[in-house]
Amino acid sequence: MTGKVISVNLAVVTEAEWAGDASGRSGIDKRPAAGRVPIRFDGVVGDFIAERAHHGGPDQAVYAYATEDAEWWAAELDRAVPPGRFGENLTTHGVDVTGAVIGEQWAIGSALLQVTKPRTPCRTFAGVWGVPDLIKRFAARAAPGAYLRVLREGEVGADDRVEVRDRPAHGVTIGEVFRALHGEPELLPRLLDAPGLPEPIREKVRRRLGVASGPR
Repeated sequence: MTGKVISVNLAVVTEAEWAGDASGRSGIDKRPAAGRVPIRFDGVVGDFIAERAHHGGPDQAVYAYATEDAEWWAAELDRAVPPGRFGENLTTHGVDVTGAVIGEQWAIGSALLQVTKPRTPCRTFAGVWGVPDLIKRFAARAAPGAYLRVLREGEVGADDRVEVRDRPAHGVTIGEVFRALHGEPELLPRLLDAPGLPEPIREKVRRRLGVASGPR
């Protein structure tokens, strides 16, 4: 599969009552950046992450969302949904983000990224969009976008190709993980077949299934 990057987006710091950070600031509102943007192991250079207890870190260094899913929301909400509106660093086209397999690798520009987990909707979504029930609707849609870890640092920019270099055989997708954790518990056993899934999620799955923890 080969798609492309529509834009690389960086945060515009917003101060609001709905912001999750204790300081009342949020970085969910992101806008397309000019030129090429460095991506490091700990995230996208120039971005802003307010609530680091829940966002950022190696397993959530980069967030990708598909234009195809954004277009669905534009029709659903009858409003324009420009790149970065979901808080994504990478807005993609022609990439099946929901169908991405946990652990698959994306070569973009000079960087190499790896799919780790879906995004969980939080109240900042509802706040920045001004849609009180957006979290519920976002969960029902089950097209959450994908977090990625950085395997090789590099630079990315608009129009860069997104090439899937490796796709694990277990086949557990971003969409399956999201649905398993949000309303389809019958899918939970499948998640333990995905070794690339971050350990906090694997531990949550074990607890829900009542199985012993694996080696740390």
